[in-house]
Amino acid sequence: MGRDRVDEIETALQDAIFEGRYADGERLDETRLAARFGVSRTPVREALRRLSAAGLVQQQVNRGSFVRQPGPLDLYEMFQVMAQLEGFCAELASGRVTPETIAELRGLNEACAAAAQAGDVDGYYSANESLHQRIYRESGNEFLAENCRALQKRLRPYRRTQLRTPGRLEQSLAEHAQVIEAMAARQPQTASALLRDHVSVQGERFHRLMSHWRTREQGAPA
Repeated sequence: MGRDRVDEIETALQDAIFEGRYADGERLDETRLAARFGVSRTPVREALRRLSAAGLVQQQVNRGSFVRQPGPLDLYEMFQVMAQLEGFCAELASGRVTPETIAELRGLNEACAAAAQAGDVDGYYSANESLHQRIYRESGNEFLAENCRALQKRLRPYRRTQLRTPGRLEQSLAEHAQVIEAMAARQPQTASALLRDHVSVQGERFHRLMSHWRTREQGAPA
């Protein structure tokens, strides 16, 4: 079973769920999905298992897999926790970061910049994800890093979609640079606050995310 194929199926289903092409509670038939993607049921089953871990699918014994669309409160609470966890990572990382790591983070942000210039949202998110994960590792707290990676994966479709709102790529890029420079200057509280604000989708940004989500749902094909 190719990991790339499983990743492709997971992403396709993730997008379809998020865009409203599957209704909340709808059953995802493994046989039909296998035929759709031209694979055996094994990679489909693994993709559904991952989606279950991410909270987008509910698997019931002897019944199958069913779509679980998180509501606004679910998303708001998850983003609140994500912001606090990542802020703590930045705080810890600022006390131990090396010049080599700062150079690596700047390089990852340059990759984000190249993707932004090309209008490549998916490419931007890939480099963005690597940048955030590098900060998790630099925290020196593997338990914290593990929980950040798990929640990052769960929020991936929503974090990726909010990058599609006008001007968000450029804004995100600038916020990365501010976080990196605060870490380089060994200013833990500043780095923590900047990264919390970067991840948070409170207030207007949260309403824009939800509005964009609803627009995509309403415009999705039946």
